[in-house]
Amino acid sequence: MMIETSLPDRLRSAGGHVLLAGAAVLCVFPIYWLFATALRRPEDVTSLSPLPWPLSLSNFTDAAHQLDIPRLILNTFVVAALSASGQLLIALLAAYAFGLYTFRFQRLLYLAFVGTWLVPFQVSMLPNYILLTRLGLLDTLVGAVLPTLCSALAVLLLRQHLAAFPKELVAAARIDGRSSWSILWTVVVPNLRPALAALGILLFINAWNEYFWPAVVLRRSNSVLQLGLRSFMGTEGDQWGPLMAVAGLACLPVLLLYLVLQRHIVNAFVRSGLK
Repeated sequence: MMIETSLPDRLRSAGGHVLLAGAAVLCVFPIYWLFATALRRPEDVTSLSPLPWPLSLSNFTDAAHQLDIPRLILNTFVVAALSASGQLLIALLAAYAFGLYTFRFQRLLYLAFVGTWLVPFQVSMLPNYILLTRLGLLDTLVGAVLPTLCSALAVLLLRQHLAAFPKELVAAARIDGRSSWSILWTVVVPNLRPALAALGILLFINAWNEYFWPAVVLRRSNSVLQLGLRSFMGTEGDQWGPLMAVAGLACLPVLLLYLVLQRHIVNAFVRSGLK
């Protein structure tokens, strides 16, 4: 049986699609302009033409002559992957305890843990810097990762998922004689895979785009991509062509990660509405 829609409903639906399309264009246009500028000839970098023609790879070759781009991408990927993995693991363990167990002062400890989210990183920057100095980890990738391994936001998000997790499954696993560690990895984690994938992407993107802390800890411009981009900005002028070329290359790993895990992200949104 077909349900016919009235003309006002169709107009409202078309207006909604037009509005969403306009918002999508506004979001995509800066990325398009980034690659369009990177693909222009050096003498046409400041051109306002919407189409970069003739196309040129000169900006990419100039950037490759000034920076070791593969090494920068590898270092940035290592820092982002270690930071995101550490945050995801610690958040999973903490949320598992807060969401599926009951113990004394649980709510107080949870509020204190989440309250650290309200403390700006700049407040803890100096103690972290002094600690890394004493440990001899300044100007190392480990020093850039270590203070970022705990994320209160990740704990908060995963705890919300685990609070709605079926307690019957956990009780059945305990009756079967499984330990808490076994229940976590054989019962809880497989059912949280979409949520973990979506949260992992958010944490990875945040670590990938981080500039402030690497700029404090890593003194060399050839350490990570964020500091490499800074080398194209100077008092005599900015090299917009190579800058846009390296920035465009920096976007590709994140885009590839999203394309690989897109199915898990969609499942996370779909399952969030199911009871």
